[in-house]
Amino acid sequence: MAELLALVAACLFAVAATLQQRGALDFAVSPDSLRSLTRLVQSRWWFVGTLALLVGYAVQAVALDHGRLAVIQPLLVTTVVFALPLGYMLTQQDVGRREVVGAGVVVLGLALFAIFGKPSSGNDNAPNDQWAVALVLVTVACLVLFGLGRRSEGSRTAAYNGVVSGILFGMSACLVKPTVEMLHVGVRDVLSHWEFYAMAIAGITAFVIQQVSLSSGYLATSVATVSTANPIVSVIIGILLFDERLSRPPWHIVVAMAGLALAMVGAVVISIARERRGGTAAAAPGSAAPAPA
Repeated sequence: MAELLALVAACLFAVAATLQQRGALDFAVSPDSLRSLTRLVQSRWWFVGTLALLVGYAVQAVALDHGRLAVIQPLLVTTVVFALPLGYMLTQQDVGRREVVGAGVVVLGLALFAIFGKPSSGNDNAPNDQWAVALVLVTVACLVLFGLGRRSEGSRTAAYNGVVSGILFGMSACLVKPTVEMLHVGVRDVLSHWEFYAMAIAGITAFVIQQVSLSSGYLATSVATVSTANPIVSVIIGILLFDERLSRPPWHIVVAMAGLALAMVGAVVISIARERRGGTAAAAPGSAAPAPA
């Protein structure tokens, strides 16, 4: 049940990213100007995409309430698979052989991970000192990557910002776990703990930076980097802070980890495919479409 909900959330995230990018292209939002992002609220495409994103968050929270981070979060890599046909239909993104192969690799890798890698133990929270170390490391990494993105251009900017957004979404998802657990006690209990506020800050910041990444016009690159960084951060935190373990025989663990690595490779292949074949960013509907490579 939790795994199915994770796939539904991934599909909703793909719909959200595609519609939000359509809105950014319609209103000529610049990835170099955070102020220009305010124009997005005028777009009905962006508004519907944001609603899809919020519903996706809710579905993801339910999935995390019933499953482990190390299982739920890797399934979100399928977001990039769902985004490929949506990008082709809504923003005229080219879908070449490399993207199709990459999508197949993602599906194969996740199938191996899902079959062989289900953890059966773990905690719902971690000590505050461990959280403090994790938050500091994540903050430093995000600042460095965001700075690199500001000095880059084209698909590289989309990639750097996508990674930052994915890291923050991964941290936010990890904080969802204890927040939902507190919600079972009551709303007052949630509001009295720092995890809820840290979750909100990480999620909102990730959302804003994702809009910057999407506005560059490289949907596959943006979605692939977000969808890759998110589960990597979540799985690492799940193992180190929440003590999640794969309790199968050793060879099952090896196959599961190989499958997860394969899925990440597939997402990276999709991310760099357009740049490798010399493609350009998506054009707004009604404008000149990018020349096919």
